[in-house]
Amino acid sequence: MDFLSAYDQGFARVAACTVPVSIADPASNATTILEQARACHDEGAAVAVFPELSMCGYAIEDLFLQDTLLESVVEGIGTVVAGSEELTPMIVVGAPLVHGSRVLNCAVVIHRGRVLGVAPKSYLPTYREFYERRWFAAGDDRRGSTITLLGAEVPFGPDLLFTATDVPDLVVHVEICEDMWVPVPPSSEAALAGATVLCNLSGSPITIARAEDRRLLVRSASSRCSAAYVFAAAGQGESTTDLSWDGQTMIYECGDLLAESERFPDGPRMSVADVDLDRIRQERLRQGTFDDNRRGVAERSVLGDFRTVELELRPPTGDIGLRRKVDRFPFVPDEAERLALDCYEAYNIQVSGLEQRLHSLEIKQSGQPKIVIGVSGGLDSTHALIVAAKAMDRLERPREDIHAFTLPGFATGEETKAFATRLCKSLGVTFEEIDITPAASQMLSDLDHPFAAGEEVYDVTFENVQAGLRTDYLFRLANHRGGIVLGTGDLSELALGWCTYGVGDQMSHYGVNAGVPKTLIQHLIRWVIDSGQFADPDGSSDTNDVLQEILAQKITPELIPGGTQSTEDSVGPYSLQDFTLYNVIRRGYRPRKIAFLAHHAWSDATVGEWPPGYPEEGRPAYDLAAIRHWLEVFVKRFFANQFKRSALPNGPKVSAGGTMSPRGDWRMPSDASAAAWLAEIERDIPRDIPRDIPRDTA
Repeated sequence: MDFLSAYDQGFARVAACTVPVSIADPASNATTILEQARACHDEGAAVAVFPELSMCGYAIEDLFLQDTLLESVVEGIGTVVAGSEELTPMIVVGAPLVHGSRVLNCAVVIHRGRVLGVAPKSYLPTYREFYERRWFAAGDDRRGSTITLLGAEVPFGPDLLFTATDVPDLVVHVEICEDMWVPVPPSSEAALAGATVLCNLSGSPITIARAEDRRLLVRSASSRCSAAYVFAAAGQGESTTDLSWDGQTMIYECGDLLAESERFPDGPRMSVADVDLDRIRQERLRQGTFDDNRRGVAERSVLGDFRTVELELRPPTGDIGLRRKVDRFPFVPDEAERLALDCYEAYNIQVSGLEQRLHSLEIKQSGQPKIVIGVSGGLDSTHALIVAAKAMDRLERPREDIHAFTLPGFATGEETKAFATRLCKSLGVTFEEIDITPAASQMLSDLDHPFAAGEEVYDVTFENVQAGLRTDYLFRLANHRGGIVLGTGDLSELALGWCTYGVGDQMSHYGVNAGVPKTLIQHLIRWVIDSGQFADPDGSSDTNDVLQEILAQKITPELIPGGTQSTEDSVGPYSLQDFTLYNVIRRGYRPRKIAFLAHHAWSDATVGEWPPGYPEEGRPAYDLAAIRHWLEVFVKRFFANQFKRSALPNGPKVSAGGTMSPRGDWRMPSDASAAAWLAEIERDIPRDIPRDIPRDTA
């Protein structure tokens, strides 16, 4: 496989095109369509979709029944077929065609000099401004049919699936305009029958707010069907005798907008995007009810009657770039409004989860349990503490019932300890300091550890003695004071195994951060500040002041003396590791695809979007060598540390990206081997690329 090839990485490029139409002039329209089809070929597209009745125009009314027009349409199709011989895309054009004794509103699928098949419109609107049944017959009863076109007999019906034999999982179905607006569209049945790319040729005259209606339907169809949906509407040149047209085009994939063009354009426009066929396949594998629905529908419908038309696409080879947005931070939206809403929901999911846990324990224990939490002054414990404070506020309990402890060890910095102290005091929680160095020194001595003899040996035992003692103290304090230990570890740490098992920070009574990735936590804290969760009536807040300072810190476990210990030097940049984490647990992607996407997302810090509030001076870039290295680290740590995740305490799922809970999103044997994943990294991911990858132009 070619690492740089989007097609080899499981993508297929599609285009939704709108072109100026010449009313009732198929010859001119054929020329225009071919020009745009060549442009799609130059873009490396596999599919090019044009509007409904694009060979002649949608609003020609009774001219649809004129022999001259109908014959000219067939001649125009012949022109497109002849001109397509050297072109890559499947070209899908709209045309009125005679079948039997009636004219039908059809989509003609053309590829490399031949007509592959013809799909008629199933549902004809004849209400308000629409009068299609005056001219056309419905095509829903033409399953299994054929039509003679340009001297060849080709498949005809709404039951056609166009399958590329040389592009895995590229299966195309075509429907026309109103077909999308009915309760059970043909595309829904086609998706259940295996179609991954659903195409809609639309006339759809524009009225106020109709564009939003179309977006709603297209997005919904792509989401429900776990598919890509390619939509092209008629535009410039259509008759405005009684109607107007906006030429809207768009491409959605599994509910996500990949591309759209400007509306009311002057001249041809196209939306181009690389649809992720791997994602579509993986979504269907994971959502078992998709196939359950197929079985249920098949028992009472015609799913088994779909016909497959095969073609050899011969897609472009090599590096053609990637025509889609790749989020650097898949857990963190780039749009300010969406990020604020995500933070609101995430914070309140955590708060309400903790509230319920405290309420249930109050009933069981006939008393109000206190919260016992270790506070280091770092991001995770800070966030867990402000979640706990809000939960107490909502339960109308005093914040003094939160017992926060700072537990300094051999490498605890004065700055972080000061942050912990100031934060606890500003929140009004019960706060105490317990120095664990005497107990840790005694334990290291009992273990005959070299550090006890004065040697500077800072191994895993040295680190875990401190981490374990902190957790041991917290649990005994919870026993002593009638409370629960609130866990502070996050989703990213659990994935990487960056926690001490058992009597360590892996364990708690309730892990409130367990569903929150590291890259989201800083934004949650920033949202808490911006939304005034702990602000005084005049807007001032000592809590917010210290939260701002905590956000600026370097991430460190502070377990090794003699300088600042960086977590990311050990486990990798959380920005990259969260990128990998999302694509493993939510998408099920293989290592080479994750590396391919990461390179497009992270190779140039100046290109693409960043989440709101992300400081410009802290925006990194990673070359392929770094991406490959940290991906290998992720795979090794992910497989080696499943035993920690298999014994996780309770904690709420927060992100649709997933969680590590063995009772929720992730179940995996602790003794599974990483060999296949590591072999793929070695085999398929180059250590570097001697030239730049073309950037996303979407």
